[in-house]
Amino acid sequence: MTPDDAAPPAPRTTMAIAAVVLGLALLAAATALDLAVPAAHRELTRTEIVWTAGLPGLGLLIPGAIMLRRLPRHPVAWVLVGSGLHWIADGAAASWLAYATLHDRPGASAAFWVYNRLGALLLVWLPLLLLLYPGGRLPAGRWRVAAYVSLVLSSLAPLATLVVPASAADDRGGSPTPAVFAGLDLDPTSIALPAGWWVPLLSALWIALPLGMLIAFVVVVRTFRGTTGDARLALRWLLWAAVADVIVFVSTLLLPGFTDVAIGPAVALTGAAITIGLVRPRLLDVDRLLGGTLLYAALAATVLVVDACILGATGAFLDSRMAERDAAVLAMLLVTAGYGPLRHRLWIAVRRLLFGRRDDPYGVVAGLAEQLEHSPSPADELLAVARAVAGAFRLPYVEVEVSRSGGEKLVATVGEPAGPTRALPITYRGETVGRVVLPLRARDERLLTDVVRQAAIAARSAHLAQELQRSREQIVAAREEERRRLRRDLHDGLGPTLGGVGLRIDTARNLATRTPGEADRLLRQAREDVTTALADVRRLVHDLRPPALDDVGLLGAVRQQAARLKAPGLTVTVTGDDLDRLPAAVEVAAYRIASEALTNVARHAAATTAHVTLTRRDGALEIVVTDDGVGIPAGTPSGVGLVSLRERAAELGGDCRIECPDSRGTVVRARLPMGVLV
Repeated sequence: MTPDDAAPPAPRTTMAIAAVVLGLALLAAATALDLAVPAAHRELTRTEIVWTAGLPGLGLLIPGAIMLRRLPRHPVAWVLVGSGLHWIADGAAASWLAYATLHDRPGASAAFWVYNRLGALLLVWLPLLLLLYPGGRLPAGRWRVAAYVSLVLSSLAPLATLVVPASAADDRGGSPTPAVFAGLDLDPTSIALPAGWWVPLLSALWIALPLGMLIAFVVVVRTFRGTTGDARLALRWLLWAAVADVIVFVSTLLLPGFTDVAIGPAVALTGAAITIGLVRPRLLDVDRLLGGTLLYAALAATVLVVDACILGATGAFLDSRMAERDAAVLAMLLVTAGYGPLRHRLWIAVRRLLFGRRDDPYGVVAGLAEQLEHSPSPADELLAVARAVAGAFRLPYVEVEVSRSGGEKLVATVGEPAGPTRALPITYRGETVGRVVLPLRARDERLLTDVVRQAAIAARSAHLAQELQRSREQIVAAREEERRRLRRDLHDGLGPTLGGVGLRIDTARNLATRTPGEADRLLRQAREDVTTALADVRRLVHDLRPPALDDVGLLGAVRQQAARLKAPGLTVTVTGDDLDRLPAAVEVAAYRIASEALTNVARHAAATTAHVTLTRRDGALEIVVTDDGVGIPAGTPSGVGLVSLRERAAELGGDCRIECPDSRGTVVRARLPMGVLV
């Protein structure tokens, strides 16, 4: 059930406000009655002031009203509101009972019945709440039978309290009804049974109550195991409330005088946790809250026990040697000076064990730096980052991904995802360079992201340095390979051709006077060989640098190439501005990228229009080639042509992206920096 499924806002607010106003009105009226009742008379009636039950009631009523406004159709909201009003009504009945018996006012018998009989039904709200939480329905299948059994067993004793005679209740409780109630009708709904039946029957029914509670807890555990997502988070909030309530209960055993004071906050904490679990389960990291609650409770208990033992032992040892007061003071000084630092270290050690090193960001960064120094490769560095983050923040799963040149990804993973995860981007200088994948409820997101970003940037820098060295090696290898090709072309092609031309010319000179016809034939062959040689020279020159770039400029050269590549039914337009005095390397790369992109359009796109734009912007030349063709299907591997586009841009420190919009066609965007080349 979501808030969108609920009633209109006005009825929601009206119901919530009405419930809270009713509860506050009862509390205000009962408080006025309590002020009019002396403490001595209250002891005679064995009743409590209204706030003893009113605080727990408000702790359930207010969260219930909040949920009623957000989820008015959710049964848990009505259970919280109903139980809260029941608690407040129970306290108000006690106040009226004390006031009415003091001043002889009517309604004392009804107040007694509400307080001593109907009050027992307060025990039924808890199993009902557990069985309906968080989905608002009883579990399905055989577990629904268990839920009904739990409700029946939990209700037997409270329902029997409604009809048990006062004398039987006194016999079982072992104390008589206060004499001040002698004139009241204590049995308006009682049922008479043969003598001696009620006491064993009540004892048996009260034994069934904890059994019903136990079944409800078993159902909750089963529900927890079968849920995921927000429902599981909601149950974690319930678990945290249960842990907090147990801590409060144990504390009241050690400090019995604070029982009445502690019950109100404990119930209010439970109501708030239930409401947060259903309305905003991701408001806080409940796992961290649960772990912190257990941690601080354990540490507090340990510290108190150890302090008490040390203080007691020291006091006993010194008691025989000095006055009791002086011995106590000296014992406290010894505990503070000796055990105090150790206790602080213990506190830090336990926090680090449970929460990691999130409280020590410098230590986390220093540890990462040390691991990065001992990592031999970028892949190992990234794995070290993932391991360090998982260990420092106590995360069961971390995946760090960094982008590489050419669209590749470098990924390092630690652990296995045990639940929902989310991806946080890693940005550097306004550019997304990767991402980190973490559990959905990862703690200290800002610190974690900053640490991962710094470490991932370091790993990426190491990878870029490695790529730079590889690029240098490739440049040297390409240069030597180009020289070898030129030498082979000149030695095996142009050299022999020109040598043959020389021999034919010499032969023709010798034959010119005797056989002019043969000499003329040899000269014609020599001319054909020279023409072939000139074609080879033009090819070599074009491979080094397209001549059109020097003849008509970059814009004209691209237009000539577009005209040569024009296919039937394809219209190509080329536009550009401010293309004067471009670096030679940028001109060649731009021409090659535009040519290759247009070649792909003509061969594969089945487009009707294509447009090439060349623009100088922010110290770089931008080339954009668009078409309205069929685009590139998803999952198609990059061919040699697309790879060459990226490689040519990367050689100059730029980038090239190929995109396929949802509408139609393909967009090639290349950016070639010019700052270091001008």
